[in-house]
Amino acid sequence: MKYSLKHQTLYEYENIVDNYHSIVCLQPLNLQTQRCTNFKIVIEPTPSFINFRNDYFGNIQHFFSIHEPHKTLKVVTTCDVEILQNQPININFITCEEALKKINYELELKIKLLQYQLPSQYIKWDNEIIKFAEKCFSPHTPLYESMQKLTEKIYTEFEFEEGFSSLNTPLKTILKEKKGVCQDFSHLAIACIRSMGFPARYVSGYIETLPPIGKPKLQGSDASHAWISVFIPYMGWCEFDPTNNLIPSNKHIIVAYGRDYADVVPLKGIIFSSGNHEVKVEVDVIPKD
Repeated sequence: MKYSLKHQTLYEYENIVDNYHSIVCLQPLNLQTQRCTNFKIVIEPTPSFINFRNDYFGNIQHFFSIHEPHKTLKVVTTCDVEILQNQPININFITCEEALKKINYELELKIKLLQYQLPSQYIKWDNEIIKFAEKCFSPHTPLYESMQKLTEKIYTEFEFEEGFSSLNTPLKTILKEKKGVCQDFSHLAIACIRSMGFPARYVSGYIETLPPIGKPKLQGSDASHAWISVFIPYMGWCEFDPTNNLIPSNKHIIVAYGRDYADVVPLKGIIFSSGNHEVKVEVDVIPKD
C-alpha cells in the first residue's frame, strides 16, 4: 500500500515571538515493513538553520531556530510512504509465566528491555490499574492471547471522546471515566502491561481514516495516531491498536517509538514571548495507485 502524507501545524501567537527553538519528530521511519521517500519539511518564517539526527530510540528528529519576530509559525511536512507486504504472523504460544522468566532471568535481554518495563513520564500505575490488567493476564495463558484480550477490553469498555482529556489527565481518571483518545488508551494499555512485568513501548504515527458512507473525504481530516508495541519472546516486538482493536497492518504508518508520548512529541520547543497561543493541526493520508 502506498500513501502520500501531509502534516501541517499552524501556531498563532497572541504576542510577537522574538526567538523560537524547536525539535520536530514527524518523519516516518524506514523499517522492514515500510519505506519513506521524498520527505520534505517547509517552515514559515524560514529558520536560520535546519539540522537532523537520530535520537536515542532511533527516531528521526529535525532541529531548527527562528530569530526573527513573528506571530505565526507554520510547519508542513510531506512525504511518500509505502507499506511493504507484511509476512503472516507466526504466533508463539509462550505463556505469561514463561515469558516473564525469560525476560527477567536472561541478563542481556533484561538490560535491553528494562527501560520499557519501568514507569515513565506519562505512564504510572496503581492497584486499580493492576486489578484491571489482571483480568487479561494469567500465568498459563499465552502472552500474545493476553495482549489480544487487553486490546479488546479497552476497545469495548472505553468510549473515544475528543476533548475529554489532556496530556496531564491521570490514567486513573481515564480508567474511572472509561473514555479518552488513542493517546490515553495507548498509555493505559502500556501501564497495564508494565504492571504485569512485561516490556511495552509507545508508537506514534498515522492511520488512514474513511469518511462516512456517501460523503467525500475532507482535506486535513486524517489524524495522528498512537498504538503500542509489546515484546514477546521468540516473536520480538508485536504491535496492537487498542483504540481500534486491530493488529496494525497496511493502514498504520509508523513515525516513532518511545517509552511514552514524551519521547515522540511531534513538535516541541522554547519560545521567547508572552501570552497565549492557538494551534491547528491538519493531516492528510492519501492512498496512491
